Amino acid sequence: METEEQARNRFQSELEFIQCLANPNYLNFLAQRGFLRERPFINYLKYLLYWKEPEYAKFLKYPHCLHMLELLQYEHFRKELVNAQCTKFIDEQQLLHWQHYSRKRSRLQQALAEQQQHVATHANTSAK
Repeated sequence: METEEQARNRFQSELEFIQCLANPNYLNFLAQRGFLRERPFINYLKYLLYWKEPEYAKFLKYPHCLHMLELLQYEHFRKELVNAQCTKFIDEQQLLHWQHYSRKRSRLQQALAEQQQHVATHANTSAK
């Protein structure tokens, strides 16, 4: 039976590890050293799928690690990670996604602020 402290340590270790999966260079490191071919490691990656559940996912700082975890369930993807070109492509795609997401989020926040300003101005004008 696992003590509360052991459960807390396991949670913290798994949380740190799963977030490392968001780093394509780390995945390349694992692939080049053969970890992604070892059955116990593959089984561990399958076990970690429980992090997709909302009660666990809410603790993730890098939620795209869940997408990588999902892709790691596929042998073809695990094999491709040995290739530095594949890793570079994934890294570039992540960067493009973050750039697009940041710009889109900024535009949405600006539009919301403008809309709120318009509603407030309209409410003040109507009250007079």
